[in-house]
Amino acid sequence: MDLIWITISIIFRYIKHPKCRLLHFVGQWVTILFTIFILYNWYWYLIPLIPFVIYPFAWSGHYFFENNKPAAFHNPIQAKISDWRMFFDILRGKVKI
Repeated sequence: MDLIWITISIIFRYIKHPKCRLLHFVGQWVTILFTIFILYNWYWYLIPLIPFVIYPFAWSGHYFFENNKPAAFHNPIQAKISDWRMFFDILRGKVKI
């Protein structure tokens, strides 16, 4: 199966509730801002934390609104790709919050 279809199926299987999508979207923005902060201030030792910034946002959405386990528990790489795919689809207006 093509990776693009896998990520789309993950998005629509695990992230159906608009508030959960919003929390993922906010978490991605916080990840971007955190990355800029690290690079601007030369805090190189914080780089390993970048992939984990979204998790409090995303996981709270799954816990409070979706009542399911995040895809990151099953396949973290596909989940990360799906998060970014959904982020850009929201920016382009292809996915509604």
